Amino acid sequence: MKNYLSLSEEVKQAKAEGKAIVALESTIISHGMPYPQNVEMARDVEQIIRDNGAVPATIALIDGKIKIGLSDEELELFAKSSNVAKVSRRDIGYLIATKQLGATTVAATMICAELAEIGIFVTGGIGGVHRGAETTMDVSADLEELAKTNVAVVCAGAKSILDLNLTMEYLETKGVPVIGYQTDVLPAFYTRSSDVELTLRADAPEVIAESLKAKWDLQIEGGAVITNPIPAEFAMDEKVINDVIQTALKEAEENHIHGKDVTPFLLGKVKELTDGKSLEANIELVKHNALIGTQIAVAYQNI
Repeated sequence: MKNYLSLSEEVKQAKAEGKAIVALESTIISHGMPYPQNVEMARDVEQIIRDNGAVPATIALIDGKIKIGLSDEELELFAKSSNVAKVSRRDIGYLIATKQLGATTVAATMICAELAEIGIFVTGGIGGVHRGAETTMDVSADLEELAKTNVAVVCAGAKSILDLNLTMEYLETKGVPVIGYQTDVLPAFYTRSSDVELTLRADAPEVIAESLKAKWDLQIEGGAVITNPIPAEFAMDEKVINDVIQTALKEAEENHIHGKDVTPFLLGKVKELTDGKSLEANIELVKHNALIGTQIAVAYQNI
């Protein structure tokens, strides 16, 4: 198995020294944001993790290897290239065999992080149950991965383009803990709240770290979702963003956009309809998640 993993020197050194490591996905770079904001965000997030006592490990597939930790040149490559495949669980083996460039989604990043024995992963928002899934059956592979892979995902909730209530129902059925960090309700990515109440809340990173340790020590399979609301100064107006999302969803349906193309299309359309404000919110929430995720990773390492 280790033949497939390629750890950066920074990650190798962190493991040797027993330092906390935080996993990061690469789809947010290649498919989630335009250039150059995508690579600027990636560099800023990695630096936030370093500044707070841990080591970043951005994950991607390059030349038949699972890279755990990317160089600055590799970040730039994923930010600029147009031929990067979006990688989920089903794609990993094929893309390794064909040596294609692959950007890992939440699901694939969780798999690769677990292979590299990294338990904390920071992203923007998880995938979930899409609106209209009762007829389309469009449910993100992220949810299944959370049910069986032992990696905690720190995020600003599920992306608000999704059906949040059905997403929570799915996670509950699969036994995935959803812990609100200093919140009693599910954040909705661009906004700090939603109408979905949470049953679990933690007000300190140490409590989350202890919860994860107990879960995994007891061999209770699966990950956890740590929901961290976007900072108030960058949050968007709930009515405005919901109206924009409805417009974007209608356009996606009219253009027959389905499957893995839906999320990039909707995020791009929301950015266009909000004159770029949603992109700024997206960048800031990822940075905030990096800060809280690093605090959790350091606390977990120190138990």
